[in-house]
Amino acid sequence: MVGINRRQVQHSFDRHATQYERNVLVQKRVVDRFTKLLRARTIDPRRVLDLGSGTGMLLRNLMGLYPASELIGLDLAFGMSQIARTNLAAYSSVAFLNCDAETLPFLDNSFELVVSTSTFQWLESLDRVFSEAYRVLAPGGLFAFALFGERTLFELRTSYRNAWQRAGRGSEERTHSFHRLSEVEATLGRVGFSDVQSSSELEIDWYTDVPELLRAVRRIGAGSTAPVKSQGLAERRVMLDMMAIYCRDYAADGRIPATYEVIYGTGMKWIS
Repeated sequence: MVGINRRQVQHSFDRHATQYERNVLVQKRVVDRFTKLLRARTIDPRRVLDLGSGTGMLLRNLMGLYPASELIGLDLAFGMSQIARTNLAAYSSVAFLNCDAETLPFLDNSFELVVSTSTFQWLESLDRVFSEAYRVLAPGGLFAFALFGERTLFELRTSYRNAWQRAGRGSEERTHSFHRLSEVEATLGRVGFSDVQSSSELEIDWYTDVPELLRAVRRIGAGSTAPVKSQGLAERRVMLDMMAIYCRDYAADGRIPATYEVIYGTGMKWIS
């Protein structure tokens, strides 16, 4: 996977926090789908932790699912946490922390349910955050999440890679890559989770052209999933070639698709 600059990711989401919910499309559908999956499980958690809670979209649904539960939202981006606090200021059962999901400030066995949506793709390795989720779960607790998988934005990444190589620039390693389903499953088992279940679904959004797609990706703070901005004439030529390849290979009925692979996973913490 391409190295992820966590500080850059944090800064990007901070800057775009106020417009985040106006621009996310797939993420909202993921939250709705994820909520339905949770509703199908018979659980009554006393405390719930949402990792990468963003502006509080999932937490609003969790309040309906678990009205008697104490809910805690955690996010690395201070701007996102501030928006979430404002959105949910009327609810005393919800608290927010601005910190890193890879180093949780909680004691072992603190939660009956740990959840996350559209967050873990910003981590190079899943081992640490999955281990932390396992640590803070109480015995019998459930870990449930959704993250973007390896086919996410494959049209954009493939087009850019081809344009880069056609320009004679060598191996292209500057676009974001995503976790594979098999990698997610293996990590869950490796850190100790039992009764592991996972699935993968595709979501597709449509855009009028590649610039509109790039603007949409950057407006939600996810700029590192897209190629770097043009730097000089040579880079501009690569970007123009990328757009031409994208339209040639993927356009349909005058629009271009952007595919997102969503991996849903769960694991239980059983300690004999």
